[in-house]
Amino acid sequence: MNDWELILTMIGEKATTDITISKDSEGFVECRDSAVEGGTIAKNTRKEIEQKTGKSIISNGNYLHLTGKKAKQIKQQNKEK
Repeated sequence: MNDWELILTMIGEKATTDITISKDSEGFVECRDSAVEGGTIAKNTRKEIEQKTGKSIISNGNYLHLTGKKAKQIKQQNKEK
């Protein structure tokens, strides 16, 4: 997970929390709807940043499943960028 992915996750979570509180959401359906709205805010933010920078924010590296040599290769590639 890169910096932008972490930031966008935090934006989605915070937006969802604030929407849930402001709507006084109760129950699964209302909370799910708030989560969809929060996720949409994060998605729109990502798309706008990608449009302005001309680069994808999303990385293809998932360090949870990497071990040994492959993880070292990806770390080295990221350092070279």
